[in-house]
Amino acid sequence: MTDEATRETAEDARGWRAATEAALYGPGGFYRRPEGPAGHFRTSVHASGLFAEAVAELLCRVDEALDRPGTLDFVDMGAGRGELVTGVLAALPADVAARVRACAVDLADRPPGLPDRITWLAELPRTVSGLVFANEWLDNVPVEVAEVDAAGVPRLVLVRRDGTELLGRPVSGAEAEWLARWWPLGAEPGQPDLRAQP
Repeated sequence: MTDEATRETAEDARGWRAATEAALYGPGGFYRRPEGPAGHFRTSVHASGLFAEAVAELLCRVDEALDRPGTLDFVDMGAGRGELVTGVLAALPADVAARVRACAVDLADRPPGLPDRITWLAELPRTVSGLVFANEWLDNVPVEVAEVDAAGVPRLVLVRRDGTELLGRPVSGAEAEWLARWWPLGAEPGQPDLRAQP
């Protein structure tokens, strides 16, 4: 396929990172739907209050290790609908809860009904003195996908709006350096060479 033909067929396509971000956080994306994740599956946060109680105990230990500062941060990375941060605040002893500055970090919009004392951000605060807890954060880290073409060249895999895939431009720059170091691909089309893995 010529570069011109590749451009024409790839006009409605984007890399896996962008496609994943749109599917999860774009308009109508999975994490922006009204039912939220709890409408589809359960996690430790949804199963019972025991998990929030355990995290509250951990936060109390951090508080002691920091010699009970006037302000104790609790940051919930990948906060979803704020269930964990809300549960942790409810499970803390009153003297600790009074000093906690609670922050929920998520790309989704702030959920309705979340207590005002919880700050909602799209990225980690600049400074934290306390506990950053990332229970759900690594579940959804959008990444690019690469595949070896018939000529043995690693190319980015693109995703069309209808979900079908096609090979895009060759992997280059920092992406090529990362791939060579951490996930070297063999020359067989479509398959990584697992023998090359450390």
